Amino acid sequence: MTKVKHFVFVVCTLFFSTNTAVAAVTDWVPFTLHNGHIKIPITISGIETHALMDTGAQLNAINEAFIAKHELDYTRGGQIRVRGVFGEETKSMFNNVPVNIFGFDTDLDSLTPVSLGHHSTGLLIGAGFFSSFIVQLDYPNSRMRLLSKDTVNLREFENIRMESQQGSGEPLVQVSFGADSSPFWVLLDTGNNGGLLIDRSLANRLSLVDENTASSISSGVNATASVASLRVDEFVFGPYTLENVLVSFPEEGVNANLSDQYSFTGTRIKSRRQRGILGYDILKHFVVTLDYASGHAHIGLPE
Repeated sequence: MTKVKHFVFVVCTLFFSTNTAVAAVTDWVPFTLHNGHIKIPITISGIETHALMDTGAQLNAINEAFIAKHELDYTRGGQIRVRGVFGEETKSMFNNVPVNIFGFDTDLDSLTPVSLGHHSTGLLIGAGFFSSFIVQLDYPNSRMRLLSKDTVNLREFENIRMESQQGSGEPLVQVSFGADSSPFWVLLDTGNNGGLLIDRSLANRLSLVDENTASSISSGVNATASVASLRVDEFVFGPYTLENVLVSFPEEGVNANLSDQYSFTGTRIKSRRQRGILGYDILKHFVVTLDYASGHAHIGLPE
């Protein structure tokens, strides 16, 4: 079991002014967790379903099983090449898909059909949707909300180094394996139900490959592959140090792209070198507040 070693401060809502005339804050929306994935209630074409909220995804996607179940047909747009952790595939996108989310009606374009499991999950919402907002995820209380940019200057309260990946908008945060370890950048991914997945070269440099590890199968959007896993003594996430954190890395010979499970190919913009993906097993302890566009984040504990 992962434990928070020391508590620096408890997150409070004092810096979120919901009374300011120009500020806008949505109501807290309860979410459910399924294998570590955040789901909120929505409708698509008037059909009640759920959306998977994935801060690490570059795209918005619709579940192929949901389309098949309800025999839906939407206007087709262009094609996109979808890159998963362990493979790539070309998909045709859908336009003008009517959706009600966070109480608002909208038509979504450029929805990529992907496999999201059971048809009860209709949609995947990625980083692009959230770039116009500040997003607050309260994992311990299973709720989330959106805040307008003028609600708070998150730069004044940030307590972890974060940057938005150029070309995709994905949130990268800087972490480490303790005070004596060099920091590295990982994708903060609410769509990942594991602890920490890092690339094999980093695992080699940290001498984790030589440790006693357990082998398992990890699934991406297009394929599965073998990974090795072990628990590390310390992991530093913002102002907090966690103990006994599960860390995985690809087995020797496995070609893994450690971006997100639902991204597109083609970007050539230089940015931070991403060394892994951080998921639910770490995030579940915290209230996470993200400003995607400006690249600021706050990690706190619930009230």
